Amino acid sequence: MSTIFIGKDTDGKTQELLLGKANRHGLVAGATGTGKTVTLQILSEGFSKAGVPVFAADVKGDLSGICQAGSVDHKLHDKLISRAEKIGLEDYSYDAMPTVFWDLHGEKGHPVRTTITELGPMLLSRLMDLTDTQEGIMNIAFDVAEDNDWPMIDLKDLKAALGYVSEYKEDLILDYGNITTQSVGAIIRGLLVLEREGADEFFGEPAIKLSDLMRTAEDGRGFVNILAADKLINTPRLYATFLLWFMSELFEELPELGDPDKPIMAFFFDEAHLVFDESPKALVEKITQVARLIRSKGVSIWFVTQNPADIPDDVLGQIGNRIQHALRGYTPKEQKAIKASASAFRPNPAFDTKTVITDLGVGEALVSVLGEKGRPQIVGQTLIRPPASRLGPATDKERKAVMEESPVKGVYDKMVDRKSAYEILNGKRAAAKEAAEKAAKAEEKAKAKKKTTTKRSSSSRRKSSVQKGMEAGARTVAYEIGKKFGGVTGGRLLRGILGGMMRR
Repeated sequence: MSTIFIGKDTDGKTQELLLGKANRHGLVAGATGTGKTVTLQILSEGFSKAGVPVFAADVKGDLSGICQAGSVDHKLHDKLISRAEKIGLEDYSYDAMPTVFWDLHGEKGHPVRTTITELGPMLLSRLMDLTDTQEGIMNIAFDVAEDNDWPMIDLKDLKAALGYVSEYKEDLILDYGNITTQSVGAIIRGLLVLEREGADEFFGEPAIKLSDLMRTAEDGRGFVNILAADKLINTPRLYATFLLWFMSELFEELPELGDPDKPIMAFFFDEAHLVFDESPKALVEKITQVARLIRSKGVSIWFVTQNPADIPDDVLGQIGNRIQHALRGYTPKEQKAIKASASAFRPNPAFDTKTVITDLGVGEALVSVLGEKGRPQIVGQTLIRPPASRLGPATDKERKAVMEESPVKGVYDKMVDRKSAYEILNGKRAAAKEAAEKAAKAEEKAKAKKKTTTKRSSSSRRKSSVQKGMEAGARTVAYEIGKKFGGVTGGRLLRGILGGMMRR
């Protein structure tokens, strides 16, 4: 299989995506309710059947039905059969795709995690919307942790590293640059906000391995990895940051392949405009660079959005395959977007592209894909093929059954908290506190001993003087007694007096 059948246009031409050109990336655009999700579904099926693993964010939950085969009992069965006949899809049949469900929150799929270190300071700063000064301090915290071999796995590790940087800023300033307590405090407050939004569930171990997202089933079909994003989309900054991180990981870890016969992975980036909204120029440049270079790694990236105008021109310039569903032109801004979208296609002399964009029905699209020589084909007004898998979401029971048969069952479901920066720094702090307490006790004991020794010495000196005086007096008395009594009696009296004094 070297192509993915998309549909047939009004000229009777079959529209097919060449797998060898799929790494030139793609765009699926159109207003809400025009059929973007179905197009994403049939493309995912096509890649899977060709042995290409797929990763797709499921914002509305509708894509989850790809794990189930279509059914003659489905309410749209007759329409699907009619569509297949109309476009000449003779071998149309229902089929389910091998599927793995994922969820950053671990509720509708296997948990997806990465470490603070793997995300890196730039994406983390973007996620938290930090100022340039705060981003600089974030970089210092990462550098200090790396220089001291402190693993940064989760948010508490990062907070511990930031606390250390703030506490020892006077010692670090010459090697790492200026550090202010106020900026560190602002970053930590931002981390607390991330925790409330559920980002703490994203950071941890075991971190997801790309190899587990690039599996093929026993029959050779690629697994379709569905990220449940219906809850995640409520925190759009976290959603966009996760997808950017994933794209960056693919770029950094995969080997160079040049132009393979088919992609090694297809990545669908739904609600792509969230990535570029209010993004700093440096980040947009990085996305553009990754999109340009990652195609040599054999990755096919598809941006899915409501309006092509949501995507920066530099990124659009990297896209070779376009599927444009209907756009609405009620405002001057929308009309401008329609004109821009129409001008991006290679014109078809049979119709006015700008006019057709607003007249397309549900399940219709303007399609232009790359030909054998890498040149965009003339745009065609196309009826999109019906999917083999079921339209609509999977039920909770069906999702659970798929997860029970998952090739990664039990691998990521339980979080592991190993020794990292938080434990190391807490251990150092506890050891320093214990050493300080021991030193204080030793000093207190030394002072007490010195005080006791001084007291005894003084008492001993006072006692010695008194005793000497008494002994001298006793000798005088004894001498007088001896003179008076003499003989044995005087000797006894003298020994009695002296003996009594010696016993005191």
